Order: sequence, then structure tokens, then C-alpha cells
Amino acid sequence: MKEENFRLTVRITENGDVFAQIIDLTFNEPYVLHLANGAVGSFVGNIRQEYEDVLGKISIHCFEQEIFKAKQTKELITYVRNTYGDELEYLWQKFPNNAVWRRKDNKKWYAAILTVSERKLGFNTDNLVEIIDLRYPKKELEELIDGKKYLPGWHMNKKHWYSIILNESVSIDDIYRKLDLSYVLAGS
Repeated sequence: MKEENFRLTVRITENGDVFAQIIDLTFNEPYVLHLANGAVGSFVGNIRQEYEDVLGKISIHCFEQEIFKAKQTKELITYVRNTYGDELEYLWQKFPNNAVWRRKDNKKWYAAILTVSERKLGFNTDNLVEIIDLRYPKKELEELIDGKKYLPGWHMNKKHWYSIILNESVSIDDIYRKLDLSYVLAGS
């Protein structure tokens, strides 16, 4: 810690539980004022901020954020990481459950993972679902869209993009192939 008379110790168990403690080295005792909501002042505020900053960095760098829950979404994240070395980019603070993958060479998006209401996809329910938006050859897109498995691109230009609900109505291997094609199309 920046304060020389304090030491922050963080312990993470095998199952992911986090224990953090600040020790006041002057008295060799735990410092706890930063945990009290009513404690105010610049000193305790600085300690509290530093404590939260360190724990925040540990959370970001040591734990995988599980924003998406669908089995196929998780499989796609692993597939893209292993195949293209790409990580999801969360571009919209207002929509933290939406992200994109883009090519490294030209920065074009080749897929988007979005959480939307089924009503926005044309269904008569407000259930939230995870979808993937992918590119497809413009001349063949109309033939692909069936309103059940393959839907018009929800967030994208419907002349070049389509959506798949990640509920296993389309096999993961088919989605992998379509994602690979989308990656290629984003390169042209």
C-alpha cells in the first residue's frame, strides 16, 4: 500500500473465495475503518479507495467475468480464444451484456454476442436470450433466414448479418463453421 505503515494481504482460496485484510503496522492490528460506511475523512477515504482499487484489479485480472450464461456462448468464447486469439470487447457501458469480436488486422467486427428480449427478435415473449450476430454472403442471406433458427441480424445491417439464438437449436459445430465464415467475410 502507498501508506507505509499499512500492509494489505489478500488470500484467494481454491474455490475462489477472497479474504482481504489491512494491518496497521504501527500497532500490528487489523485496520477496519475503511469497511465502515460512516467513517469519513481524506485518510480513511484514501485507504478505502486503494483497498477497492487493488481488489478491483485482482477481480479483473484473476477471475473470468461470467457475463454470459448459455452453454453455447461459453463454448464460442473458448473456441474464438483458441482459434483466433480474440477476446470479447465490451463496447457499451449502457449494455454490459453485449460484446463483439473483431479482427486484429482491420478491426472489423466478425461477431457480436448480445443479450436481448425474444420480443425484439419477433417472438411473443420477454424472455432474455443470448444471441450471436454473424456476417453472411449478401446473395445467400435471404435463403438462410428461416425465422426459427436463423433470424435477421438484430443489431446489425440485415443485408449482411443474421442472428442465432444460442439455445442449442443450431448445433455448436454449425455455429463454429458459420463463425469461421463470418471471420473470413470481415477480412474482405
